Amino acid sequence: MAWNEPGNNGGRDDKDPWGNKNHGGREQGPPDLDEVFSKLSRKVGGVFGNKKGPTGSGSAVGLGAVAVLAVAVWGFSGFYTVSEAEQGVVLRFGKFDQIVKPGLNWKPTFIDEVIPVNVQAIRSLRASGLMLTKDENVLKVEMDVQYRVDNAEKYLFSVTNADDSLRQATDSALRAVIGDSTMDQALTTGRQTIRTNTQAAINKIIAKYDMGIRVVDVNFQSARPPEAVKDAFDDAIAAREDEERYVREAEAYSNDILPKATGRAERLKNEAEGYSERVINGALGDVAQFDKLLPQYEVAKKVTRERMYLDTMERVYSNTSKVLIDTKSGGNNVMYLPLEKLMNQSNNQAKKPVDSGRLSGIELEKVETPTPVTPAPRADTGRQGRY
Repeated sequence: MAWNEPGNNGGRDDKDPWGNKNHGGREQGPPDLDEVFSKLSRKVGGVFGNKKGPTGSGSAVGLGAVAVLAVAVWGFSGFYTVSEAEQGVVLRFGKFDQIVKPGLNWKPTFIDEVIPVNVQAIRSLRASGLMLTKDENVLKVEMDVQYRVDNAEKYLFSVTNADDSLRQATDSALRAVIGDSTMDQALTTGRQTIRTNTQAAINKIIAKYDMGIRVVDVNFQSARPPEAVKDAFDDAIAAREDEERYVREAEAYSNDILPKATGRAERLKNEAEGYSERVINGALGDVAQFDKLLPQYEVAKKVTRERMYLDTMERVYSNTSKVLIDTKSGGNNVMYLPLEKLMNQSNNQAKKPVDSGRLSGIELEKVETPTPVTPAPRADTGRQGRY
């Protein structure tokens, strides 16, 4: 029978859930909260004090409900989510237990602890400072290192602080590389070499400590002198750039001139070879001609000699416009044949060809000379004639 059914008034066990008796059918009012909490406190104290009473079974039920509720809250509090870019490092009682994959997972609260580690993000750190070069110059060098976590467990537990350890390794490697380089290399031509050597040195250090990170890239930001000597270094850099510019201009000029000079040299060489072949072939032809004339000369020496002389004079006179003819009168007169006038006259008359054998109409001029004149030799093919 329910506690508030009619006809159950005045019974000994007529109690409502709040422990209030209903006497004489009196209407039941709202319970007093202070009284409820005080009773609950007494019941709990009675249970833990091993006191047996009529309310012992109700106390046990209440504690069971509280325990179930606590277990449910504890169970639901163990659910967690690991994002796609992370790995969950599980610690059981503070000791590494396992690595969980991305997604929804569960852990026993107060027993396991999960530390999420992003293994896909590219992290960056900057190293800079005043460093001494090989040639005892001080430079302010800045370098940026990009890296990512390769192993979450080693990243968390191999060293105390992997990021700070990488920063120290970068500074150490950079100082070692700069110390092996000269100032000119750090400022101009050796930047790529310094970058490559620094990355190799960093990888060697982090491999020794097994920090669970991997260097993706190393960027050599800048290398500049201290502010106190910056102006002097700027002048030196400007002069070095001018030197490089002049070298490039000289190389461009050389690339333009050398092919032309090589072409001219090749052309002159070919012309010389052609001239050599032409002269040699001409000489061989002359030799062959003389070899053919030799039998005729031996048969008729005088006729052959005169014929050769006439042929030679024909070639000589065909290349000159002035002719001096020596007479056999015994005087000092020399006949002058004005072929220039004849040629000019012929050119004026419709440029008709001149017949050198016809001298009619041309008056020969006499030139008196105080002394006999010896005709100068005329050169045509290397032979000298006398007339």
